[in-house]
Amino acid sequence: MVAQLQRIKIIEILDSRGNPTVQVNLRLDQGTTAIARVPSGASTGGREAVELRDDESHRYLGRGVRTVAHNAEAELNNRLAGRPLQEPSDLAALDAELTTLDGTDRFAHLGANVAVGVSMAAARAIATLHKQPLWQLLHDVLNERVDRIGAAEHAPRLPVPHFNVINGGAHASNDLPFQEFMIAPLGAPSFADAVRAGAEIYHRLHAILIESGDPPGLGDEGGFAPRIDDPTVALDLLVRAIEAAGYTPGPNQIAIALDPAANGFHHEGGGYDLCGEHYEAGGLIDYYASLIERYPIWSVEDGLAEDDWDGWSLLTHRLGSRIQIVGDDIFCTNPQLIKRGIGNGTANAALIKVNQIGTVTQTLEAIAQCYRAGWRAMVSHRSGETDDTFIADLAVGAGCGQLKSGAPARGERTAKYNRLLEIAADESATATFAAWPPPVTRRAGRATRTA
Repeated sequence: MVAQLQRIKIIEILDSRGNPTVQVNLRLDQGTTAIARVPSGASTGGREAVELRDDESHRYLGRGVRTVAHNAEAELNNRLAGRPLQEPSDLAALDAELTTLDGTDRFAHLGANVAVGVSMAAARAIATLHKQPLWQLLHDVLNERVDRIGAAEHAPRLPVPHFNVINGGAHASNDLPFQEFMIAPLGAPSFADAVRAGAEIYHRLHAILIESGDPPGLGDEGGFAPRIDDPTVALDLLVRAIEAAGYTPGPNQIAIALDPAANGFHHEGGGYDLCGEHYEAGGLIDYYASLIERYPIWSVEDGLAEDDWDGWSLLTHRLGSRIQIVGDDIFCTNPQLIKRGIGNGTANAALIKVNQIGTVTQTLEAIAQCYRAGWRAMVSHRSGETDDTFIADLAVGAGCGQLKSGAPARGERTAKYNRLLEIAADESATATFAAWPPPVTRRAGRATRTA
């Protein structure tokens, strides 16, 4: 008998910033249940799928989702109850039905926060029915996408974790213009060793900040938010912490990744205002080049504003052969925007956030588009997180080799890293963790271990 969707229940819960978000409980007629808890972003691109709120000033400062959840629940159950939800292909059919039911181009009717929760829960339910880990199901569904568009398949692999240990921009209350300063253990021999390196450096960084006489606060993603306003000071702190923990800064051990989130310092009249200086795109790229010369930076995300397409092409032309250039706000996990970026030479990698586009199927399509062009992809959390670990399985199943999920601290962040440690320890289906950057392979099936 084919399993069918019996009921969807949507409730209002809290994210890691204390703001409401939604939890989707999905039940199949033969008893299988699945839950998804949806994150929320603070630094959001203008083309992201729409996150609906109730706008009731007397509840949660207008950020409640109780009414959104109630209305969507009734509509979804009326339309989706009785649908088959058993085979991997049923996920794409369900996601297509969500898109049709919503009727807008960015889930402005149901809300992307609702749609993505239903889609994530459905993927979990199908994986449970097939008695396979979620990452394996996502890998299998992605394979269909890459085959259809002629892209190269990436084998399942444990990702290099990118730990956001210094927070600025929209994620912190300091004056640091860049949003994220990450450490990336590119040279770690195993995922467990990568996590250990991240935690040890995080604690060494904390000790250095305490010794400076300026105890730091924390940003939204668990990284420290010291009272500094110069990116070079933050980078110096990272190098000191890496060395104090007994590691070597550089691609063979611990590299640095930046997310300047340039939308935050883009000038309304054009150009960029940074650290008391005004830059045009070319001058800002020169500034990034100077940082790359001085520090072991391997990746820069959102180095320019989301509408500065010409500047992005110049950035990639100038620095793309030396470092990874990641597009977030400019692409918003949208397959069509990624295709445009590929045609324009806009970047060489895309950030992947499931709630940014609205369904799991669209997310996998975005990753497939990256692979078709020979781009990399980096799976990412959001600043307002939950303890849901979906993205950990997504990173493994996609085989993209890299994930950012904040600091190695705070439960909503460590939940993802702990899920990956669990996958790494599963000897029946371990994933690779070796050889950076991730190699491209064809027709990889089960995950294998090479380290």
